[in-house]
Amino acid sequence: MTQVASRVRRAEPSDADALGRVHVRAWQAAYRGMMPDEFLDKLDPVERGRGWARALATPAPGTSRLVVCRRPQTDPVGFAGVGPARDLDEVSMGMGELYAINLEPDSWGKGLGRELLAAATEELSRLGFDEAFLWVVTGNSRARRFYEAAGWTVDGTERTDDSFGPPIDEVRYRRRLATRHPPSR
Repeated sequence: MTQVASRVRRAEPSDADALGRVHVRAWQAAYRGMMPDEFLDKLDPVERGRGWARALATPAPGTSRLVVCRRPQTDPVGFAGVGPARDLDEVSMGMGELYAINLEPDSWGKGLGRELLAAATEELSRLGFDEAFLWVVTGNSRARRFYEAAGWTVDGTERTDDSFGPPIDEVRYRRRLATRHPPSR
């Protein structure tokens, strides 16, 4: 993975607490009005940090977690997770997936999200995928503009996801990736 402006790197177990805080702050800002306030207000950065610690200690095979920092050697202000498609329908079989990308609200509009998305897209290519998809909350117009500006397009697939608590309507975006050979194992 190329270090974009040396601010994007692989997540490390020591990032877990910072990622818990980023995760909660990003969700509370991005999903206000799309998810119930009560749900968002109860999100706990310590609990999320513990979840990050578990995920970073035992990563799933073929996945990668990236973080973006304002400056090298500082705490992350955003993260992205990528890997093989979790959906096993006929369209997404064999595709890569951008599982999540979140940035703390104070870092919005500063180019860090674009750097992180570019690095995540490159990482999907490095993992050997020719095409990838992501899910975005249907009403999240800011995120949708962000993905569309980076070359992702709606493919017409929609779903209601309740895996995080309250049901949210989502739409799927897809993108072709630079073709690369998978890393030798």
